[in-house]
Amino acid sequence: MNEQTSRRKFIGTLTGATLSAGILNTTGCAKPGNKIMSSANFKYCFNTSTIRGQELGLVKEIEIAAKAGYNAIEPWIRSIRAFLDEGGSLKDLNKRIQDLGLTVESAIGFAEWIVDDPVARAKGLEEAKSDMDILSQIGGIRIAAPPKGATKEAGLDLLAAAERYRALLELGDKMGVVPMVEVWGFSKNLHRLGQAVFVAIESGHPKACVLPDVYHLYKGGSDFTGLQMLSKNSVHAIHINDYPADPPWETIGDKDRVYPGDGIAPLGEIFRTLAKLNPDMVFSLELFNPNYWEQDALEVAKTGLAKMKEQVAAALG
Repeated sequence: MNEQTSRRKFIGTLTGATLSAGILNTTGCAKPGNKIMSSANFKYCFNTSTIRGQELGLVKEIEIAAKAGYNAIEPWIRSIRAFLDEGGSLKDLNKRIQDLGLTVESAIGFAEWIVDDPVARAKGLEEAKSDMDILSQIGGIRIAAPPKGATKEAGLDLLAAAERYRALLELGDKMGVVPMVEVWGFSKNLHRLGQAVFVAIESGHPKACVLPDVYHLYKGGSDFTGLQMLSKNSVHAIHINDYPADPPWETIGDKDRVYPGDGIAPLGEIFRTLAKLNPDMVFSLELFNPNYWEQDALEVAKTGLAKMKEQVAAALG
C-alpha cells in the first residue's frame, strides 16, 4: 500500500470515528439564527475557586452561590475532603445542596490519570475512583480531567493518552460520573483545544467530551473559532472568565483572570458559537484573582453572575 493510499485510509477511518463519537459538529458552521439564540437556556454555575481566598469553607461557599442566584456549583474535590475531615456528612451535604435549589454540574479534581509512569497512573485512577465516589454522593455528574502530571515536559503520546482517557471514562461509567478532558493552557501537551479533542475522539468512548476554558484557550494559543467544530455531545460545560491585554499571553497567569466583560476575550463570538452547539451549556465562572479574594464573597459572586448574564445578553440579544 503506497503512502497516499495509506493516508486516505487513515483520514477515512478518523472521519468515521469522529462522526460516530459525536465529537465534531456535522451541521455546518453557519452563524446561529435567531431561533437558536432565543432558545439558549444556559445554566449558570459557580466554581468555588472564585472565592477560595476568603477561606469560608465549602458549606458557606455553597450558600453564597445560592444567594447570588446561580443554578449550580462546581466545587473542588479537595474542599469536599476537607469538609469530610472536619466531620461533615456527604448525605447531609447533598440534602443541603438540593434544599438550596442547586445542582452539582461538575467538580475539580487532580488525579494523575494521564501520566506515563504506570505506577503513578494506577494510583491516579484509584484517586479518580475515590473522587468520583465522593462526587456522586452529593449528586455530581461530571468531573474535570486535566493533564495533571503531564504538563512540564512535552512529547506525550496522545494516542496513549486517548487509551488512558478511555480507562478513566470506563471507570466513570461504573461511578456514574463523566470525566471531561480539560484544556490547560500552560501544559506542554494538552494546551490546545485540538489536542484535547484528539484525545477524546481517539478514546472511542461514546461519553468522551472536553472541558474548554476561555482563559486556557487564550493561554494555550487556540483560536476560538475552533469551538465551532464541536458538538452538543462533546462539550457540556465551559469555564467562563476574561483576560486583560496586559500581561501578554506568554506571561499571563491564573491570577490575572477577570470578570467576563472586563477584559479583551471575544465573549460575544464565543457565546454565539456555544448557543448553536449546545443551548443547555453549563457556564461555570472560574476565577483566581487575588483582588477578588480581598472583597466580600457574596458581592464577588453576584458581580460575576451579573457580568456573565450581561455578556450573554449582549451576544445573543
